[in-house]
Amino acid sequence: MKWESRYAERARGMKASEIRELLKLTQQPDIISFAGGLPSPDSFPTIDIAEVTTHVMLTAAEEALQYGTTEGYHRLREYCVYRSKREGIDASIDNVVIVSGSQQGIDVTSKILLNKDDQVIVEAPSYLGGLGAMKAYQPQFIPVKMDGDGLIIDELEETLKKMEKPPKLIYTVPTFQNPAGVTLTEKRRKRLIDLAHDYDFVIMEDNPYGELRYSGDPVRAIKAFDDEGRVIYLSTFSKIFSPGMRLAWVIGDEPYIQKFIIAKQGTDLCTNSFVQRILYEYCRRDLIDGHITKIIGIYRKKRDIMLEALEEYFPEGCSWTKPDGGLFLWARVPEYINTKNMIAEAIKQRVAYVQGAAFFVDGSGTNTMRLCFSYASNEKIREGIKRLGRVIKKEIEAH
Repeated sequence: MKWESRYAERARGMKASEIRELLKLTQQPDIISFAGGLPSPDSFPTIDIAEVTTHVMLTAAEEALQYGTTEGYHRLREYCVYRSKREGIDASIDNVVIVSGSQQGIDVTSKILLNKDDQVIVEAPSYLGGLGAMKAYQPQFIPVKMDGDGLIIDELEETLKKMEKPPKLIYTVPTFQNPAGVTLTEKRRKRLIDLAHDYDFVIMEDNPYGELRYSGDPVRAIKAFDDEGRVIYLSTFSKIFSPGMRLAWVIGDEPYIQKFIIAKQGTDLCTNSFVQRILYEYCRRDLIDGHITKIIGIYRKKRDIMLEALEEYFPEGCSWTKPDGGLFLWARVPEYINTKNMIAEAIKQRVAYVQGAAFFVDGSGTNTMRLCFSYASNEKIREGIKRLGRVIKKEIEAH
């Protein structure tokens, strides 16, 4: 059967990601991969999860195996309210929905807010999964540059002044950003809120990495400065508990959340009831904070090993971010080098990364790359950076 003519207009623009094809290559066991954003297998609390799962099956099996409400298990929602207070967010249970990963939160938000050709401001570079979720609704992306302190608010303001009408929303990962690893300062967060008020747009704040801080002082969420209800806040248990559980939460203004519940109901009826109960019981036992402390120690060590290896093995003319948390750092090579063109040689050397241009909606950033330090073992991080340094040196010498 010929399908192409039957696809909806929005589906015709859906293309296989180059990154997806690259990640298939990195599944080969002898390749040291800095490409995927996978948590370390050492970060999974397997024994505790097994014990908690048994408890749920013995005490609440009928409820756990049944359909749940679209908004999520009420005790877990209450816990998310409590946990969000650490980010400075004042919310009630009526502001919270449990979703099947932050990706669903981005998708449902896009479904609710975006019409074709609506303008959406995104960071340059920006999270690839967020771009992919929004792209299905056919907006026009407008990139704004970043520096070591996150989104450059002066450039954002200049962009807003030039626009004929305000953007529908801005999508941002302000803390330990994916892919750049940088964090938006509190001063800039407050200015972003002021601009959202002045130009009347919505902020979608995606915070998957905020609890993975290895150095520096905590910064409150953008949502903490929101007194108008114009920030939609997303956070997740994927990086601090288990990505396979697919559990995250959305906080928003109550009228928006009511619309969100209706839209989500049409997508999946409800988030997995069973894993919600498991997660809540795990949190009820006060296990999660001790676990986060453990994985912070694991990731801090991995970050430091990668930073030390970069200093030792990357050639002159390269630079990189030094993230205070999260899973990624962002590297630059000399401007005359296109990191996409180095991938084949890197794979030959049995090392992988993601070319930076994939994270820019305008195709810029050709001399950049994202490096994930969370998944590879400590020994492989050092060896992988050594191999990658050789690849870069070879490319420099070829010019």
